Amino acid sequence: MATAHRLVFPEWYDERAEWEVAAKGWFQGAVVQLSDGSRYAVTFYDPVRLGQDLEAEGRGYLAEVGLIVLPELTRPAMEAATARLDDDGYFKTQLPLSSHPAANGTPADSASAAAPSR
Repeated sequence: MATAHRLVFPEWYDERAEWEVAAKGWFQGAVVQLSDGSRYAVTFYDPVRLGQDLEAEGRGYLAEVGLIVLPELTRPAMEAATARLDDDGYFKTQLPLSSHPAANGTPADSASAAAPSR
């Protein structure tokens, strides 16, 4: 049974940002919000960028909470992937973001973080 969810993009995510994300093959800053209000941070990679980052890290692995690898990073592809993951119950296996402030006083689940420069 599918649960309603919403993929929330940062305020700065516009047409230009979508083009840049597709070109870079990496995107961090979106949050999946389920119908029960729980929120989950997600990070998207395409296979080419993932391979480049694996090589650049030099450790032989790359670990990100909420990592989703897609053939291309477009808004429709990211929305479709999170819908399927929601249908499959994936997000219920993850820890939701906390609504409590982090130790430094900033919200732990800020989806409006600054645009990445990666």
